Amino acid sequence: MAYEYDRNIRDRVAVIGVGETEYTKHGRIGRPEFRLALEAILAACADAGLEPRMLDGFSSYSADRNDPNRLSTALDLPHYAFASMVYGGGGGGVCAAIGNAAAGIVAGYANFVVVYRALAQGEFGRFGQSRRGGRLRGQYAFNVPQGLMSPAQFLAMKMQRHMYEYGTTSAQLGQIAVAANKHAQNNPRAVMNGRPITLEDHQNSRMIADPYRLYDCCLETDGAAAMILTTAEIARDFTDTPVYLSASVQGSGHRQGNVVDGFWHDDFMSSNYTTMVDRLYSAAGMGPYEIDCGQFYENFTGQVLTSFEDHKFCEVGEGGPFCEGGRLEAKQVADSDAPHAGEFPINTSGGNLAEAYTHGFNLAVEAVRQLRGDSTTPVEGAHTCIVAAGPASAPISSAIFRN
Repeated sequence: MAYEYDRNIRDRVAVIGVGETEYTKHGRIGRPEFRLALEAILAACADAGLEPRMLDGFSSYSADRNDPNRLSTALDLPHYAFASMVYGGGGGGVCAAIGNAAAGIVAGYANFVVVYRALAQGEFGRFGQSRRGGRLRGQYAFNVPQGLMSPAQFLAMKMQRHMYEYGTTSAQLGQIAVAANKHAQNNPRAVMNGRPITLEDHQNSRMIADPYRLYDCCLETDGAAAMILTTAEIARDFTDTPVYLSASVQGSGHRQGNVVDGFWHDDFMSSNYTTMVDRLYSAAGMGPYEIDCGQFYENFTGQVLTSFEDHKFCEVGEGGPFCEGGRLEAKQVADSDAPHAGEFPINTSGGNLAEAYTHGFNLAVEAVRQLRGDSTTPVEGAHTCIVAAGPASAPISSAIFRN
């Protein structure tokens, strides 16, 4: 049975503050992960002009190790009234955690909810590295003996199929990497700042899991980021530039939770957003061609390309050509002769490929900065920004922000 829902968070919640630590290569930040989480939360409070003890809610994802009880104690909160966790999905939970925070605020459970993610891969191990030893459970008992041990290996197969079906090329994937890197050169926080790459550099970088080369893969870094949400009414007491959450959706398609199960799907090449995008645009009251810029989670460049297709910025199979001609680069960094320069700038802080990897939460922070006008690579006239989280994982989520 299908039900029609007349319940919406559209523009009822706003972001009043964002905060980050510095970002470093994994293992080099020199501080515990818990402290990084606190530093990002306090930076977001300072950005909002909010006394930290006014926080009364927490939201995170991917089983973040910094639980609300411990954070609440360290922040000396008199109480907290809301806590939410998105389990599974890795970076697919970015926008789900933001949406859960918004739902808690709209429902009246809390007034000021902080959404956060902290990673100290030097302390707890690298995400992108296969691990030896121990007992194999679940899907890994089937995958590992066949050599499928890392995310790059799993997701490379999806892109290989896309290349076979539609003629997508490695050079088109390289356009995504080059765009992110160009934007990072304006961002002093970015790990790749001062380390520009060209398409030729991308094509000459070493193979990781065919077709993914080194510069197709996200960074592995340490750091933390946080965002504070409140009601639209309260937000006006704190800032002249609130950024409103127009929509946030989460979930998964049929049997996408296990990578092996997903191999037989008709939409095997997709990034698993296909069952959600209509809900996203309906909830936001706008369509893809009303979006001015985007922050697309790059675990790997191929999953960004299929995210464009899933979110209807181009037809299925046309993601490769969509990446060409400077379309993904802000006008101020694009080549002067690029035919599509600045048409749809993405990952304007450098994203997971060139700024940092905080499981994608830095992308949501950049969406806010872009819309309130303090991005290091501003998109002229930007009023809307989409954030797409953790492509090809499950659960997965997307959000649309506006100013």
